[in-house]
Amino acid sequence: MKLFATTLFIADLARTKDFYSKAFEKSPVYEDANSVVFQFGESLINLLVETQAPGLISPAKVATQEGGSRAQMTVQVEDVDAHVARLRSLGIDLVNGPMDRPWGIRTALFADPDGHLWEFAH
Repeated sequence: MKLFATTLFIADLARTKDFYSKAFEKSPVYEDANSVVFQFGESLINLLVETQAPGLISPAKVATQEGGSRAQMTVQVEDVDAHVARLRSLGIDLVNGPMDRPWGIRTALFADPDGHLWEFAH
C-alpha cells in the first residue's frame, strides 16, 4: 500500500497554482478548469476548487479555512535553511521555524494561500 494522491480544496485556482509552482519549484502534471495536480515523488497533490469538493466527498461537508488546521504535509529536502531563504525571497511567510526538533530533524512550516500547512524537513 502507498499513498497515491492527496486532494486539497482551494478557493482560487490561479493563485494557488502560482504559489505551488513557486514554493515547490514544480510544474503541474495535469490541470483543467477545476483542478491542478503536482507530483511529489510517487504521490500527487490535487488542488481542487472548493466548489467542486461536495461532488467528491458528499455527504461529508467541506470545512472552511477559518475552522483551523487539521493536517500538515511534510516535504523532505536537503537544506531547510536554503528553502526558507527562497520562500522568503518570494514573500512567503513562515508559520514557524526554521528550528531543530527534539526528535532530530530541522523543520520550517508555512501555509499555502488556503491555509494548508506545509513543512520542509531534513
